[in-house]
Amino acid sequence: MPWFVKIERGLIDKPLFDQFVPAHKAYVRTLIAQGHRAKTGYWAERGGGMLLFEADSLAEAKTIVEADPLIKNGCVEYELHEWRIVVE
Repeated sequence: MPWFVKIERGLIDKPLFDQFVPAHKAYVRTLIAQGHRAKTGYWAERGGGMLLFEADSLAEAKTIVEADPLIKNGCVEYELHEWRIVVE
């Protein structure tokens, strides 16, 4: 299964953003349970983060990203890329 990366940049103030973090974490846990091997985190410098996950196709990856509470609630803008692993 291909890997995908959602690179995100924050659009709203941190106090409002933080209200949606628990829903985002729960969503990522759901992705893990579904076999997408998802990992999420944020940059040490404030203002963005990344979601790394497996999906069957770019279309499925877009569907996964669009269902993320951080996207659905306008917290971040994002780029989506297929990541091709060279060494594992």
